[in-house]
Amino acid sequence: MSHLSASVFVRCSCGHLHWGRYGAAGLLLVDPARGVLLQRRAWWVHHGRTWALPGGAIEAGETAVGAAAREAFEEVSVPADAFRAVSASVVDHGDWSYTTVLALADGAEARVANTESAEVRWVDPDDVPGYPLHRDFAAAWPDLRDRVGRELVLVVDAANVVGSRPDGWWRDRHGAAERLRDQLAKLAEAGVPDPDDPAVTWWPRIVLVVEGQAKHVTGTEGVEVVAADTDGDSKIVEVVGQQKAKVLVATADRELKRRVEALGASIVGPSTLRRQLDEL
Repeated sequence: MSHLSASVFVRCSCGHLHWGRYGAAGLLLVDPARGVLLQRRAWWVHHGRTWALPGGAIEAGETAVGAAAREAFEEVSVPADAFRAVSASVVDHGDWSYTTVLALADGAEARVANTESAEVRWVDPDDVPGYPLHRDFAAAWPDLRDRVGRELVLVVDAANVVGSRPDGWWRDRHGAAERLRDQLAKLAEAGVPDPDDPAVTWWPRIVLVVEGQAKHVTGTEGVEVVAADTDGDSKIVEVVGQQKAKVLVATADRELKRRVEALGASIVGPSTLRRQLDEL
């Protein structure tokens, strides 16, 4: 099946000219020690000589995350295995959109890799507004700055979530917790919407807290399993208190909700989480 070329300019409903028939995506790479990676665009490209993110047009059938990773490798030589995507935000113009994929670097080295880049530089996030930025990146930066260096941790009350659906879980509590763990692993890969901003998707670190007959369930890729020796609620509060990230707790227990909200966590109900899992 043939597709029209993605490499064209389109004029959005706001009247602005943008690159990419199917939208565009860029990679906001964050290294806690070095800052964020900025690219100075070559003089001859659209909005040349300004600073922005490595990125470009999304190809037909390509995901925004895939496009951001591909463009980062083509423009600044950062391979996909050198970072972990933690969130994505979309600026939607109706008939055109731009997705910024925020990722944490793992010792990534960057260099000018093609003629679209004039220079790459690690920049302290607080210094970014002082650069001559691409118009759209400058407009998006305040919201992006709030998420630089942050990630989402989803802490799941296994007993409460498993018990929210009468599917015979009580006959095999260990097996029910394993099934939930495996579904959560798929969720970690697919991502979850930000509870406060529908334009933002997170790829969370997931912590599944188990107890009782399920406490011997082991972790899997994307899901850490923590066993509570006695009180599952207290273990969840302990786990939440250890996090330095944005925390979302999946539970319907009213007292537990009160305790974790006091620590700054947000809540997602078991029915909401179950719907997200069922859609995978």
